Amino acid sequence: MDLPSSGADVLAQPTRARLFGLLQESRGPATTAELAARLGLHPNGVRRQLERLRVAGLVERRTVTRGRGRPGDEWAVAPGASPGGERPRGYRDLASWLAGVIADSPRDARRVEDAGRRIGRELAPEGRGDPVERLRETFTVLGFRPALKSSGDRVTCKLCNCPYRDAARRNPEVVCRLHRGITAGFLEGVAPRATLVAFEPRDPDRAGCLAEVSGPFH
Repeated sequence: MDLPSSGADVLAQPTRARLFGLLQESRGPATTAELAARLGLHPNGVRRQLERLRVAGLVERRTVTRGRGRPGDEWAVAPGASPGGERPRGYRDLASWLAGVIADSPRDARRVEDAGRRIGRELAPEGRGDPVERLRETFTVLGFRPALKSSGDRVTCKLCNCPYRDAARRNPEVVCRLHRGITAGFLEGVAPRATLVAFEPRDPDRAGCLAEVSGPFH
């Protein structure tokens, strides 16, 4: 049987759509067993559906070892995922975040950024792990298509898609300030000793915003 080649086709199947949605909601990787338990399905069937998502470019698979026993598969949203054939957009989250920001003060840039920091800390996953990988995973799930480059104790993150581009066109000051704050707050949660040293917004339609982080990351 041929595997679907596009995100639009592969997500037409309900189980695959639910699996992709679970990975988006988790904001991080999950094992085959974890996803199967969430859906109440057999892991073998879930693995087949995840493989179809992988072939369509929507998820990526990693091999992990957890304690004793054979290595297992772990799945996460792929950085280049285009569900439905469209670049990712992020209206629902942005709408709720902006509502809180504008309620604080629509013109005070500092308060907008501070509100973003609070959101970023809430997004930071609990537990230990590589902070740089957690940053990549979270930006991936939010739809930014991150590309990370490390050099010594610095990491540069290029965001190759702006999921909030429509809102950013209308109010770049608020949206970009909010996003800067979210990035800084997220780092406070996963790498308290690291610092956001630069954040350069770009044209939302072309994307390419840059966030530069200085370690230590552990």
